[in-house]
Amino acid sequence: MVFNSLTFVVFFACVLALHSLPLPWTTKKINLLIASYLFYAAWNPPFVILLWISTVVDWYAAQGLVKARRQSARHAWMLLSVVANLGMLGYFKYGQFLLDNFTALVGALGIAYQPAHYDIVLPVGISFYTFATMSYTLDVYLRRAAPAQNLLDYALFVTFFPHLVAGPIMRPTELVPQFAQPRRASGAQLRFGLALMTLGLFNKIVLADSFLSGVAERVYDGDRIPGTLDAWAGTLAFSGQIFCDFAGYSTTAIGAALCLGFAMPDNFRFPYAAVGFSDFWRRWHITLSSWLRDYLYIPLGGNRHGARRTYAALMGTMLLGGLWHGANWTFVAWGGLHGIYLAVERMLRARFSNYRPGPAVFVLLGLLTYTLVNLTWVFFRAKTFSRAWVVLRGMLGLNASTRPILPTFSLIAVVSIVGALVLTHWLMRARTLESVVARTPAVALGGVWALMVFAIIIAQGAGSAFIYFQF
Repeated sequence: MVFNSLTFVVFFACVLALHSLPLPWTTKKINLLIASYLFYAAWNPPFVILLWISTVVDWYAAQGLVKARRQSARHAWMLLSVVANLGMLGYFKYGQFLLDNFTALVGALGIAYQPAHYDIVLPVGISFYTFATMSYTLDVYLRRAAPAQNLLDYALFVTFFPHLVAGPIMRPTELVPQFAQPRRASGAQLRFGLALMTLGLFNKIVLADSFLSGVAERVYDGDRIPGTLDAWAGTLAFSGQIFCDFAGYSTTAIGAALCLGFAMPDNFRFPYAAVGFSDFWRRWHITLSSWLRDYLYIPLGGNRHGARRTYAALMGTMLLGGLWHGANWTFVAWGGLHGIYLAVERMLRARFSNYRPGPAVFVLLGLLTYTLVNLTWVFFRAKTFSRAWVVLRGMLGLNASTRPILPTFSLIAVVSIVGALVLTHWLMRARTLESVVARTPAVALGGVWALMVFAIIIAQGAGSAFIYFQF
């Protein structure tokens, strides 16, 4: 089930109605748990079994960690959780990737090997709930958090439908305590939650799907060679599409949770106004970047063991972060570029530690950051390296003059939408949506809300699944 469907509208209305009834709190939590399983089962019912396995393994692993008296026993329980979770993730997400690369390797050595096709369906959202459940046992192992008090609360944390398939990647300490006491949204929370859901769906259905996705597809999925204008338009369209798609999902998820009385952390803070790449990753997919920092970068040494170790930890973290997004070397290249950017930025900050840019230089650095981010999006969007090189050559003006791929209207739409998006990010760079809403007259808010609802209704039917469902 996807947020941008009429099925979800009916589903969410029923969940909201049940949650508003005067029922015992335990009953309401059971209702939410069942609803979350139905939400996931609407895509492919058998894969609910994976949720059960992950839930049960990590629940008992955490209990074993608490009861263990010897360090070796604690290690064993922690490894059980990590191996079970990464084992499922590796089998379903990376099995074909590993087999293809092994076949290519032995073929390069002159050995003919033709394995059977690895016909396995990738469970939607497995990367997200795997990281969420792993953080539970790792936090208990590292003594950062106590285990959940009961299985119901933990199972609901794993499966809570707003964040289940595409984040935000929740930590147990952020959500489990909210299940301890009855929660119900106030009138203000309900209104703001519904407004967030409207904003998220507007970003997804109207901007990402109706205006931007088609432009990116014509440039990246076609067989024609793009010129400079087409290559840049296709890449800028994708930069807008992926933000509106993924931030749209996160905003809808946060709004849905708020309508039920639960708080979830921000996942995006106007990232296209970032100045530098450390700033970008503090604003883009925040829950993933913080997860990678806490459970990968710091254990790899972080910045505690000298410059070389720090750069190695940065690169290793970003390469694995790229691979997390998909079983393709293009994603590894995307992560590697970000690793290089972060390492170079760190060197420059150390070299020019006393430099304080003026307003004009600050904006120019922000535009440079956005430009370099767009170069990385080429590898994220292209399905093969050969297509990525074709688009990059076009962006650099190295492709021979060809007939335009995109019509004038598409070029104007991309420039207008992406330009407005980047400008909005800069205007909101040091603000929060809540603070802006609080200062805006109710009449103006109501008018904007009505326009977004109208646009969603008009565009409904053109929507597709969220991009990050494949991760």
